[in-house]
Amino acid sequence: MTSVREHLEASLNDPAFREEWEAQEVEREVIGSIVEARLAAGLSQKELAERCGMRASNLCRLENGNGNPSVATLAKIARGLGKRLRISFV
Repeated sequence: MTSVREHLEASLNDPAFREEWEAQEVEREVIGSIVEARLAAGLSQKELAERCGMRASNLCRLENGNGNPSVATLAKIARGLGKRLRISFV
């Protein structure tokens, strides 16, 4: 049975797949940051959504990569986590 990591590594050999994967790097980082901060705070999606004044289904979509949150939405999520949003260009 092939692991997810092995499948990804094999898929990255395809130039078209690699290009799309790299193009989505920022989105994966944002999603990972949200999920990591939520888990570190010991919050469920429902709890964080309530703190942010949004529907749990909307937060779920964002965490699953099926949404494109605005800066205002990211700021609401940060406040719901008791944090500040910082965006930087590196």
